[in-house]
Amino acid sequence: MTRRFPWHDGLPVRDRVALAAAVLAPLATAGILVPLRTTLAGANLALILVVVVVAVAALGNRVAGALAALFSALWFAFFLTRPFDRLSVTRAGDVTTAVLLLAVGLAVSQIAVRARRLLITTVVDAGLLARIHDTARLTRTSASPAAVVDQVGGQLVDILRLRGCRFEYGTLLGHPARLEQDGTVVVDREPWDLERRGWPEGEIELRALAGGHYQGRFMLRPTPGLVPDLRIRQVAVTLAADAGAALDTTGPTPDT
Repeated sequence: MTRRFPWHDGLPVRDRVALAAAVLAPLATAGILVPLRTTLAGANLALILVVVVVAVAALGNRVAGALAALFSALWFAFFLTRPFDRLSVTRAGDVTTAVLLLAVGLAVSQIAVRARRLLITTVVDAGLLARIHDTARLTRTSASPAAVVDQVGGQLVDILRLRGCRFEYGTLLGHPARLEQDGTVVVDREPWDLERRGWPEGEIELRALAGGHYQGRFMLRPTPGLVPDLRIRQVAVTLAADAGAALDTTGPTPDT
């Protein structure tokens, strides 16, 4: 029997918003600064645009940060340097400021992206650890192995950002690609370069084992283009092992 779990889609909406902001935010900010271009020094105007670059990079990724830096330098030269409203910078000081704006914008965008990733990693690690603890506690206390299988299936959909997931009881059928116990993937018993090639076609098998004994398997339907890192895949294996341990106490229960 097969148990199915809810569909889940993880689209990088935040990155798309950041890319749009990288194009539009520098233009909007430069437009707002136009009334001040004759009263504020060019360096001060450039610093305001650097703040915009940092904000975009913190929201998105390196590409968004780089685009924001590029467009900030472009609109600084167009709106805020003489001759105004032309892509022609005649004063050496303004040329230097525009170049520095681009360079500093690129540098601080990288710093902002790294800081955001460190924060996300800390939050993700804490969340993954909590999932492992919750499932282990359910494995110890639940009288229903099916409840553990259901919880693990939902967690796999979430952390691996799957399109879907189902659990198969009983014997092994076919030779699908397999997510191994170390978090790597094999296809036809050969290692698969997941980071470079992405997920292989079709469903991916993740076996629920207990004491080396097969209890069933989760059949994963990955989302194309979304490959979780090795740490997350290893957590998925740990969760599947909890399901295997729960089934090992009573044996498979396909009718539950």
